[in-house]
Amino acid sequence: MKASPLQFFQQVKVEVKKVTWPTKKETIASTVAVFIMVTLAATFLFLADQILAWGVDKILTIGSGL
Repeated sequence: MKASPLQFFQQVKVEVKKVTWPTKKETIASTVAVFIMVTLAATFLFLADQILAWGVDKILTIGSGL
C-alpha cells in the first residue's frame, strides 16, 4: 500500500533524525584528505602521461629514421 505524501514526509523526517551527522572537525578532516588524495592522483597521472609521451616520441623518432 502506498503512503500519502504527508505520511511519506513524516517518515522521511523520522529517518533523518536517526542520521549521525559528521562534526565540523570530521568534515574538515575529510575534505583535506580528499584534496590531498586528488592532488597526489593528479600529480601521478601527469607524470605518467609525460613519461609515456616521452617514450612514444622516442619510438616515433627511431621509426622515422629508418
